[in-house]
Amino acid sequence: MSLRASLLRQLDNPILNKNQRAELGCDIARQLEDVGDYEGAREAIGEFWRGLGERPQVAGLNESGAAEVLLRAGTLTGWLGNCTQANDAQEQAKNLITEAARIFGSLASQKKVLEAQTELAYCYWRQGEYDEARIILTEVIEQLSTDSALKAKAVLRLAIVEGSANRYSDALRILTDAAPLFEKITNYSIKGNYHNNLGVFLKNLAAFERREDYLDRAFVEYEAASYYFEQAGHMSYCAHVENNLGFILYKAGKYAEAHTHLDRARRIFSSLKDRGSAAQVNDTRARVLLAEGRNEDAEKVARASVRALESGGRQSVLAEALTTHGAALARLGMHEHAQQAFYRAMDVAYQAGALNDAGGGALTLIEELGEHLPSDELQSLFGRALAWLETSQHLQTLQRLCRAGRRVLAVRWKQGDLEAGRTGTLRESVQQHEKKLIRQALQRTDGSVTQAARLLGLSHQSLIAIIERRHRDLLTERKPKMRRKTNIIKWHT
Repeated sequence: MSLRASLLRQLDNPILNKNQRAELGCDIARQLEDVGDYEGAREAIGEFWRGLGERPQVAGLNESGAAEVLLRAGTLTGWLGNCTQANDAQEQAKNLITEAARIFGSLASQKKVLEAQTELAYCYWRQGEYDEARIILTEVIEQLSTDSALKAKAVLRLAIVEGSANRYSDALRILTDAAPLFEKITNYSIKGNYHNNLGVFLKNLAAFERREDYLDRAFVEYEAASYYFEQAGHMSYCAHVENNLGFILYKAGKYAEAHTHLDRARRIFSSLKDRGSAAQVNDTRARVLLAEGRNEDAEKVARASVRALESGGRQSVLAEALTTHGAALARLGMHEHAQQAFYRAMDVAYQAGALNDAGGGALTLIEELGEHLPSDELQSLFGRALAWLETSQHLQTLQRLCRAGRRVLAVRWKQGDLEAGRTGTLRESVQQHEKKLIRQALQRTDGSVTQAARLLGLSHQSLIAIIERRHRDLLTERKPKMRRKTNIIKWHT
């Protein structure tokens, strides 16, 4: 007998009254959510809630029972809306969860209020509203004084929010500091999520900081995640690990292996009817195809990803897919359509508050179509990228900014319409971010020019030349030059 069937049988007990059925149904729904069986969870509270877009029927329930049903219906609306890409699902979820939190608050049930807020924050995260999600989760964690599965979930989701905002170092620190908490947790799904997200953050930091050891550690974390998800029976999360492995193999240039893992992820998500996650796999596959030079195939797959994500609430994910599609269109020479995709990606990300994704879209547009844009438009794009990415702490992003700035300068000189005064302003902006890039590299390597140059992808002499020509004030941040010892043996001829 399946887990769903064995749990749902408990609801057939004839001695249960309405409130008891509601509370038991919500408890069963929570267990089924935990293994990714969202349809089974909906069935568990089917007496009180028909599904997406429907108002839970809580008449005749006491306040506690009504709040439980509202909370589960809200949480499931968020999950099911994410899977099916249902329009406005996250707003509906937020309304139901907020209503439940108010009732729990009136009942002085503080732990339930915090549980509701943790779910509410995840809805904000799905919509790309990272600042709001961060504030809510930080407050929840501060109020949870004892270690628990709820605290672990809140910590994990805070790290996910930071990772989505490209603050991978902060995200990794949050999970590393919380390692003792996750060791105590017996919930396999939470443990698996912990290791999976460690893998994600390590993978991204490996790219940003050129740390091959992080890449090795990421593979280990993904293996641990797979183990715990298999123990939990959470097939959806197993598929997410496959997608992550596909991405990391693509970055390593192992395209055939990447496709194998992406095929597995796609099959699982398709069997679960999870259109949103399947679309994310398509976005990853489109990037692999672009790297292989299969631009026509990449465009078709990227277009399918965008189409599937358009009706859902994951705006930041949609923005990433639009940027991938724009790159594919640009490489096929479809410049006008590519520009439309890039500008839409920027707008979607900006409206969602995902400024790093908006900046990434602007940078990719400059990289892919810089020589085909009017100089004024190109400079405007670079200005937007600077504004949206000014708080970025990642060397790779800052490297791209510097390269993009130099490209804008080159194009404007080539087009012969760059006035001297405007040249100075743009050049100053480029050099300001070049300086920020070098300073960060020196700080991360304790002032070692050799190691900083390696981090930046430059030779030692090139970095020294840049510092001495353009950023002499950074000379104080490097380690003192080591004087070579003179040979104490004098050779006589």
